[in-house]
Amino acid sequence: MAGLLAPVPLQSVTGGGPLAVVVTFLLTWLFYAFTLHLAATFFIGDVPSQKAATASALPAAVSILLQQYGVRGGAFGIDPSLLAGVTIVATLIADGIAVSTVYRLRARSTAPLVALHFGFAAVIGVALANVFGVL
Repeated sequence: MAGLLAPVPLQSVTGGGPLAVVVTFLLTWLFYAFTLHLAATFFIGDVPSQKAATASALPAAVSILLQQYGVRGGAFGIDPSLLAGVTIVATLIADGIAVSTVYRLRARSTAPLVALHFGFAAVIGVALANVFGVL
């Protein structure tokens, strides 16, 4: 029974070409928008979901573009685990810039919202990865 439910990577369904990149970006954008809306609603109060969808495009693009360095075994001779940390920091900075711009918040209010967004995304991401058998 376990052999029938083996996980299949999404890239194999689309062939691994440009369509895989577009689908991955759209799913990442949707995930970030959902988790940002949860965090913003918890932190700010009642906010329109369109703001989260607008602000999530930049960190989704940054994370998709930068994760390729870690996948290829490291760029410039740097360890892939260090590059994963660089990707996370760059994504958080992009998230902060987008959140500050879209929600019109000062840095003092942006930082806790970005930290809360990171927390929601990490918890929900790990839970989904466990459900789908990725981890």
